[in-house]
Amino acid sequence: MSRLEVTASPSSDELAVIGEGLSAFNDADVGPSQRKPLAVLIRDVEGSVVGGLSGYTAWGWLFTQWLFIPEALRGSGMAGRLLAEAENEARARGCHGAWIDTFSPLARKAYMRQGYEIFGELPDFPKGRTRTFLKKAL
Repeated sequence: MSRLEVTASPSSDELAVIGEGLSAFNDADVGPSQRKPLAVLIRDVEGSVVGGLSGYTAWGWLFTQWLFIPEALRGSGMAGRLLAEAENEARARGCHGAWIDTFSPLARKAYMRQGYEIFGELPDFPKGRTRTFLKKAL
């Protein structure tokens, strides 16, 4: 008999069972994802990472999970540069599309300037904001 357990602190081994199980299911269902991490780093003059973009490519798509620009570089076109670098690498990996989500109105505008278009919204995520999902053909 199975039982359910709710936890805020699953172990890495417990999470691995879920991830590996889902990956095996998806591989059998739609084929291997060929998931591969992708990052574009912003480094300061000393070489320290101060921001950048982090995501992955899988099933022919680039997913940008995190994009952070330090305050001193905001408004300089850095978001567009980061996205362009990630998109170029995704194309080299054979990707045909990219997607990203945000609840920041400023980030949404920046992504739309780079050719992303809205394909979904989740109101009040977080409360008072709308989480917007955007995509772009590569």
